[in-house]
Amino acid sequence: MSFKCGIVGLPNVGKSTLFNALTKSKNAQAANFPFCTIEPNIGVVTVPDERLEKLSNIAKSEKIIPTYITFVDIAGLVAGASKGEGLGNKFLANIREVDAVIHMLRCFDSSEIQNVNKTVDPIRDLETVETEMMISDLESVEKRLSQKKNKNNELNKETFEILEHVYESLKKGIRPDKLEEKFDKKLIKNLGILSTKPRILVCNVDENSVSSGNNYSDKIKEKFKNDTVVIVSAEIEQQITELQDSEASEFMKEIGIKESGLDQIIKAGYKILNLSTYFTVGPKETHAWTIEKNCKAPDAAEVIHSDFKKGFIKAEVISYVDYIQYIGEVGARDNGKLKIEGKDYEVADGDVLHFRFNT
Repeated sequence: MSFKCGIVGLPNVGKSTLFNALTKSKNAQAANFPFCTIEPNIGVVTVPDERLEKLSNIAKSEKIIPTYITFVDIAGLVAGASKGEGLGNKFLANIREVDAVIHMLRCFDSSEIQNVNKTVDPIRDLETVETEMMISDLESVEKRLSQKKNKNNELNKETFEILEHVYESLKKGIRPDKLEEKFDKKLIKNLGILSTKPRILVCNVDENSVSSGNNYSDKIKEKFKNDTVVIVSAEIEQQITELQDSEASEFMKEIGIKESGLDQIIKAGYKILNLSTYFTVGPKETHAWTIEKNCKAPDAAEVIHSDFKKGFIKAEVISYVDYIQYIGEVGARDNGKLKIEGKDYEVADGDVLHFRFNT
């Protein structure tokens, strides 16, 4: 299991520059005019996890396989996108395919980089994008509900209830979030409703504001207190990717940042999507696997292969801390730290697992 984040925003807010930095690529054309990104650029990057190397060293694994995150750089949106303005229809279709939305917000002044608006106002820009997504959702949901009523189109009861709930929220101009507290997650995801997707607000600030933010990012934090807000400088991120690891660490210390934008965004993504990581460890490989938090052992096994869930018998479990402390599986077992768990076991972040199953 990996997750996909779509980077969205108005034209020229720094989406493609951030994408290039995050994926350490030049895939996304960065140009000083609207709609330079037409087809979505896709980049897959590894999720940094220092635990992998420590586990691998103990097990003397031949290779390390991390988990991954996919970033999608989506064309800039403008007001009227839901009616087809700019590249609206393509933009909105591409967002439906991602698990989470990264809203890239312009929080810097520049006379050199063209802005679609005369002033810099990240709150207005976010509301422009959100409004277009909500209008598109309203039309889509209204159509589905109408088909159900007029043509007896088959929708299961819970799906119909989700659509009705979303429709009532959107009619009031309210973003229909927190649906997962009432309805099944898979049903919500399969409906592809744009405005229900978890979001990360990324404030793209100037280089001098990267360590503490500025007035623009402060306003975002104040206005959207319940959202996950990350402050980055896309230009700084691009500079970091061009340095060796040791040089990058020194550079980050000099400018006063502890984590790269990539690390911050990945952590934010795991948080809003309620994800965690477990490991399988052996002489051939140390492998990281992404699952939802509180995932039951058979469901965690299914991430490796569907047969593991079908034939699940038990799971051998060692916590990461115990694996490190007792220098591997043998030491953990000898000290009573290897547990045998059944189908109801909820996998904890960092667990080292070995599944027993029938073929």
